[in-house]
Amino acid sequence: MTEIISIANQKGGVGKTTTAVNLSAALALDGKKVLLIDADPQANATTSLGFHRDTYEYNIYHVMLGTKELSEIILDSEIANLKVAPSNIGLVGIEKEFYKNTKERELVLKRKIDTVKADYDYIIIDSPPALGPITINTLGASTSVLIPIQCEFFALEGLAQLLNTIKLVKQTINKNLQIKGFLPTMYSAQNNLSKQVFADLAQHFENKLFKVDDDSYVVIPRNIKLAESPSFGKPIMLYDTTSIGTKAYTNLAKAIIG
Repeated sequence: MTEIISIANQKGGVGKTTTAVNLSAALALDGKKVLLIDADPQANATTSLGFHRDTYEYNIYHVMLGTKELSEIILDSEIANLKVAPSNIGLVGIEKEFYKNTKERELVLKRKIDTVKADYDYIIIDSPPALGPITINTLGASTSVLIPIQCEFFALEGLAQLLNTIKLVKQTINKNLQIKGFLPTMYSAQNNLSKQVFADLAQHFENKLFKVDDDSYVVIPRNIKLAESPSFGKPIMLYDTTSIGTKAYTNLAKAIIG
């Protein structure tokens, strides 16, 4: 069965797109068939894989608008098993379109994904950093949600709001939605604050952290190579196979595959 995972957090700059791109790449390199859907109008996941606005005509906006099918916009990435449904800044206009006359507008993306999901083992969705109609659509379409949490001050602020939104989606449009887990990002072992945030997470959500083995958890470190790779249009595994970022996302993929 296809697993559809939304990467969501309404806070920006927490490693959401980095996680969507590199988890997708790690799963694909493990032999899984993966579709990465960029549902963020900033289109950073799209550019992180080397695509630019002039290299594709149609994007997820046209799919949600109903003028294109999802299968018609999918692009091949550098990794054989990894396909991409690109985004574009025009996606911000979808909210206005939704309120005109779309029936069951919270489930538009789900209906579109249903037409292609049989072709993939995993569909990863990069959600926008907001709790608006697009994020509700991504949660409505998903089997689970992965929440990246930056190991910095105010990291857990706003988490209650996100968890509440997930609960609401579960009660109304997607009763099967699960929290896949919390992923600590931008972790620095030298930083006491990082350690404190991780300790807080482990205390409150121990059973929802991803494990490498019985004794250690998956944490995404602060890493220069990880920060550089999007500007070269490559996931970390192709940019630097030996980096600690590569190891971390490979461990995350293994934890998810189980």
